[in-house]
Amino acid sequence: MLMRTDPFREFDRLAQQVLGTAARPSAMPMDAYRAGDDFIVHFDLPGIDPETIELDVERNVLNVRAERRSPAPEGAEPVVAERPTGTFTRQLFLGETLDTERIDASYEAGVLTLRIPVAEQAKPRRIQITGGGDTRKQIGN
Repeated sequence: MLMRTDPFREFDRLAQQVLGTAARPSAMPMDAYRAGDDFIVHFDLPGIDPETIELDVERNVLNVRAERRSPAPEGAEPVVAERPTGTFTRQLFLGETLDTERIDASYEAGVLTLRIPVAEQAKPRRIQITGGGDTRKQIGN
């Protein structure tokens, strides 16, 4: 199972409503769902150079880091600058049931997609029931 945590997200949302400004750069919006034996996670990262995306897993914590640089050349005078720039980070706490050794990542059309397989030992499995003979005869012998 995937667990999501960002303790400052609600605080930032409230600060934006009250102050009318962003308290810090926007977080990476994310969708996550299970499809068969995989968890799929999509992060919106428009305008990000794929070379700046870093992924690492340590003790079932997935860290995502990406950087968006300003497209304006050095020394240009900004007229309007509404798109956030800088470094964006996000952490996902991955449950023990996921296979963190086999995470697959791709980046296309501004969306980073992670495919995280469910660990073999966590997959549901059918248990075979054996028998069919009269067990009383076997016990009484």
